[in-house]
Amino acid sequence: MVEFFIRLFSQETIDIILPATLQTLYMVFVATPITIFFGLVFGSSLYITDKNGLYPMFIFNKTFGAIINAVLALPSMIVIILALPLSKFVVGVSYGPKACIIALTIVCTPIFSRLVESSILEVSKGKVEAAKSMGASTFDIILKVMLPEALPSLIRNFVVLTITLISITAIAGTFGAGGLGEVAVRFGYHRFRTDILLAAVLVLLVLVEGLQLLGGRLSKRMLKKRHLI
Repeated sequence: MVEFFIRLFSQETIDIILPATLQTLYMVFVATPITIFFGLVFGSSLYITDKNGLYPMFIFNKTFGAIINAVLALPSMIVIILALPLSKFVVGVSYGPKACIIALTIVCTPIFSRLVESSILEVSKGKVEAAKSMGASTFDIILKVMLPEALPSLIRNFVVLTITLISITAIAGTFGAGGLGEVAVRFGYHRFRTDILLAAVLVLLVLVEGLQLLGGRLSKRMLKKRHLI
């Protein structure tokens, strides 16, 4: 047992885990803003075009919602496999962190779109109606009323998104995407190195817990500023 913990925190383990951690952070930090952008656009569109939305479009809403639900219904591993040819077309490679970013975005954008939609639905309809009565355009209502009012909920959903992205990078690691997932599988599982496997898991747990704490504090601070708690 003592020997195991010595190997767990040995220089060899650090030399393997540190580059993988940097790859994971790179994939998450690049994929997160892209996913947030498309998620905000898609989620807002679902709300606006709903039958009770600002600009009802029944056919578009149902068709677009069905597409998002179809991607959500597919296992993440299947979506990653399907995204590999697209990654080859966009970034020129179908493996490594750059290719993984495309897959991460495709997997997580539908998830975040639904989270954005649910956050906007929490906004008081009275505030939206007040903005409409004052002559605000649909674009102004989205940017100046709905999204700011939904911000505390959106912050919590940002955290959920980032944690989901981290978990998907671990899955993508089995397809040569790099990062902690690939290290856990290639070194930890295939080579029976339990110390490296556990080290990769520990780093993933630290990243997730850190993000959870940060998101919780930001959300509470926002609610306190608005005197909601």
